[in-house]
Amino acid sequence: MENSAAICYKAKQRLRSIRGTKMGIAPRKPQRPPLTLPLLKTEAKKFIAAFGNKHTKLYGVTDGKAVGTYVEAKFNIYLQERYTYNEGNAASGIDFPELEVDVKVTSMEQPQSSCPFKSAEQKIYGLGYNLLVFVYDKADDAAAKAAHLEFKHIVFVYRDQTADWQTTNGLLGILERKGNKDDVVAFLEERRIPLDEIGRERLAQRILKETPKQGYLTISNALRWRLQYGRVITIAAGPKQKGIENLLA
Repeated sequence: MENSAAICYKAKQRLRSIRGTKMGIAPRKPQRPPLTLPLLKTEAKKFIAAFGNKHTKLYGVTDGKAVGTYVEAKFNIYLQERYTYNEGNAASGIDFPELEVDVKVTSMEQPQSSCPFKSAEQKIYGLGYNLLVFVYDKADDAAAKAAHLEFKHIVFVYRDQTADWQTTNGLLGILERKGNKDDVVAFLEERRIPLDEIGRERLAQRILKETPKQGYLTISNALRWRLQYGRVITIAAGPKQKGIENLLA
């Protein structure tokens, strides 16, 4: 229940607004709150409900990157109307640097995307940021000359779980069996981790001192990491798993 001071303050604010309107002064628009991680997750679900069913700009578009850029732009506009936050740029490399979140939009048919390669250690210790993954199914309506996007999943992957599944699973097995540095170096070589001999030695020493956590992405070596999301989609659709959230549940 509000106290008398709070009631008095609100009354004064309403009176000022009325006086300002009579004098031709528009009342101040309420300040937008800062975007937080919980709000980002909540708004992601609300966004797909507000996204709409018909999108003429996507009609006939088969390039997944173009679809992703379109959806991400719409999501940013949606958020900018409601919150304050700093947008990502080329320097930060991710969409929401303050929240340590990068947005990925991918097709249900081939759930994958790419991200910048920073170091070979990302495959073992994670990308260094969280992932917000929108997974859609696209169909074109020839009569309306518009595309329909149905979002099948919204998955949030915490940064600690963004390493490669097979690599971390293998390393954890070696450590559990009391493997030594030679075992780890041999495994890194077998997995073709993009490092030279000295780099593999250094990474092996770190792994023996700092046990990696189980990752859930499939990460392919390339000039840019190729991220595949099939496993996290399957996990998100099942029982709760630490580090992976199904935002449509």
